Amino acid sequence: MKVYFDNNATTPLHPEVKKELIEAMGMFGNPSSMHAWGREARANVEDARSRVAGFIGAHDDEIVFVGSGSEANNTVLSLFVCASNQCIPGTKMRSSIITTKIEHPCVLETSECLAHRGARVKYLNVDRYGKVDLDQLAGMLGDDVGLVSVMMANNEIGTLQDIATISKMVHECGALMHTDAVQAVGKIPVDVAALGVDFLTISAHKIYGPKGVGALYVKKGIPYCPFIRGGHQERGRRAGTENTLGILGLGKAVEMRQLEMEAEEKRLASMKAILKKGIEERIDDIYFNGHPTDSLSGTLNVSFPGAEGEAILLYLDLEGIAVSTGSACASGSLDPSHVLLATGVDAERAHGSIRISLGRESTMQEVEYMLDILPKTIKRIRDMSTAYIKGGTHAASR
Repeated sequence: MKVYFDNNATTPLHPEVKKELIEAMGMFGNPSSMHAWGREARANVEDARSRVAGFIGAHDDEIVFVGSGSEANNTVLSLFVCASNQCIPGTKMRSSIITTKIEHPCVLETSECLAHRGARVKYLNVDRYGKVDLDQLAGMLGDDVGLVSVMMANNEIGTLQDIATISKMVHECGALMHTDAVQAVGKIPVDVAALGVDFLTISAHKIYGPKGVGALYVKKGIPYCPFIRGGHQERGRRAGTENTLGILGLGKAVEMRQLEMEAEEKRLASMKAILKKGIEERIDDIYFNGHPTDSLSGTLNVSFPGAEGEAILLYLDLEGIAVSTGSACASGSLDPSHVLLATGVDAERAHGSIRISLGRESTMQEVEYMLDILPKTIKRIRDMSTAYIKGGTHAASR
């Protein structure tokens, strides 16, 4: 059996998205051209823009198409430095950025880079469930803060943040608010007005759309400076010929999410509960990471002391099961998850963690197969371990 439980890393194309892309393969016109071929492409781009905007409660002209969620996040953070250096006429933003210790690497590494360029970066702690410390945020906010960036749903542990409350706090001090909603959009209802954000990031391939395309919501009237220059595309906000097919795919993916999301998330929540209970009943000495209730319905992160996450992943792969040891963008690293470390998990336990992320194609039969294979896998690895001791008894002597 082949089981794909790594949907937080990427999702398979929705059949309707695939169908739409195949039918549109002959549409090669440049959306910036004024002839019929160009007008056809432009019409498709604008239709997709309307779909994305409507899905999150935005206006069409508040949506900027980009190449990925990482590009969108880089755009927002780099905008801050640009504005602080007065590249935007009449704008002088404050000198500090606040983000969290559990953000995606594209936010953390960009923030580190900006710190070398003169920005002051402050990092929020989280509790053992991955929730932002709001009291600490209140103490950090001041007239020096220009931007706060907090992800809506964590990609590794699935914990959801109270973005509406955070946005209110941020705006009360006169700063701007950004949320990386890549893992949230299409899984839970997202409305930019209710959230009160100034910027919001979306990625197509997390919601059964194509790779290489995303969108950035930019609230009307908010200062903006292009991250990629050299063209008039996207109303001058992102240079480069639009990825027409990718944008069309994102628009269709959003349309399908609107139709399927509510029922699917209930189904995934039920499957996750069964999977969690089954792991608890069949495997000793385990720890679940992330918030027990306020989290994504398809994300389950669990630690198995005495079993390396990489070994678990490889043994499961041999049985046809795909999982992750954390963020796909950090999969080449041997370092323990920065997210788990930030929640207080020690390095050893963090190393023994896997992320199981369910999706629209996941089935109960696959969950049952996982519950059959995973206990055998953990026992096999622990029995080979020279370090694992439970209850004071070496695993090999039990």
